[in-house]
Amino acid sequence: MKLYIDTSGKQVQVSRDPEEKKDQNGNQRNEKNTGRLMWSTQVFVLDETGGEVIAITTAGEKPSVKVGQLVTVQQLEAIPWATNGRNGVAFRAIELKPAGPASSK
Repeated sequence: MKLYIDTSGKQVQVSRDPEEKKDQNGNQRNEKNTGRLMWSTQVFVLDETGGEVIAITTAGEKPSVKVGQLVTVQQLEAIPWATNGRNGVAFRAIELKPAGPASSK
């Protein structure tokens, strides 16, 4: 089962530039089925209930986003995991791209 998160109504801002997603040996990871390189981008997600910092993994070209930029997230998936007594949630998306221009007030 895939668990997708609705990001409409949420403000997503890049808080760390995209970085290579590394394996335990320090090599950049690639997607199992396609061989596409994987990237990790830290973002701050804000809505009416508060904010949270998460890292979103994407595959393919390095996302062309930078710190401070508002972005849109295409198909954000939450992936629960548990390994060696530790657990958490990983986040994966098809694409991160700059949000449209904000209206000036």
